[in-house]
Amino acid sequence: MQMEEQTPADKLLITAYGDGGFRVLDERYKGSILVLPEEILAWSIDSLAQLDSASFAALEPLKGQLDVLLVGTGAGHGVGAPTIAETLSEWGIAVDYMATGAACRTFNVLQAEGRQVAAALIAVD
Repeated sequence: MQMEEQTPADKLLITAYGDGGFRVLDERYKGSILVLPEEILAWSIDSLAQLDSASFAALEPLKGQLDVLLVGTGAGHGVGAPTIAETLSEWGIAVDYMATGAACRTFNVLQAEGRQVAAALIAVD
């Protein structure tokens, strides 16, 4: 699905999702991704059932620097194990689970507001 650009050019912006990947600005990424404030990383998660605290290890260096992590759970909504929220809370990061499409849209809105946000996005077809 294509999305309209609503954010300044100096911010990462998810411009499309689906077909097994994402487009962030002008770059296409196949598979699931972590969108951090200044970089995009491949994420080897294909389903909500695979998530555990170790899935978010790349966020540990961002302790106290993020307001929220949006977790795109795929085509449907779900919630990860409580230990994930506990670990992220220890790092000062709130977590919000939602379907991947909603997570992409919410990420862009929070970016436009200047919030410190990251997204962990499970790819959808």
